[in-house]
Amino acid sequence: MKNHRLLAISSLFLAATVSAGVAGGASANTEVDAGTAFSRLKALVGDWDVESSRGKAHSRFELIAGGSVLLEHFSEPGGQEMLTAYHLDGSRLVLTHYCLAGNQPQMVAEKFDGASGELDFAFAGGSNIAPGAGHMHDAVLHLASNDHFDARWDFVEAGKVKFSQEMHYTRTK
Repeated sequence: MKNHRLLAISSLFLAATVSAGVAGGASANTEVDAGTAFSRLKALVGDWDVESSRGKAHSRFELIAGGSVLLEHFSEPGGQEMLTAYHLDGSRLVLTHYCLAGNQPQMVAEKFDGASGELDFAFAGGSNIAPGAGHMHDAVLHLASNDHFDARWDFVEAGKVKFSQEMHYTRTK
């Protein structure tokens, strides 16, 4: 009986070790080339008309801090504005979104496909976000060209997507 328990424990340990190794290997293959992704984002500098599920808006991208930070000023009709700051943090590409909800979610790039221009960000924490409180949780950008791109931001509340905001950007200058 003692040998059976020892064999069962050893088998569980081996299965956990193999699973961890497979998971570790998978994440290494999806590593983001943050520098290349950030360079692609820097090409967005300028003014954009935005059509979204909430109506028309305007966005302006600018580089600050010696080109190390890309700011997006997003203005909705009625004068409400949000700000998103993109920058490198070592080998990671991160963003902080200053939201109308009064919180500041932070996200990290999890995937970048240079061929399609798809750049996926996932929630990595933030400030002024109480447990279960609504916040922007992830974002996917489709950087189709230097004059057009699409974005989808998911707002999560109580652990579930409450709404997704789909946006289509067209460069104006």
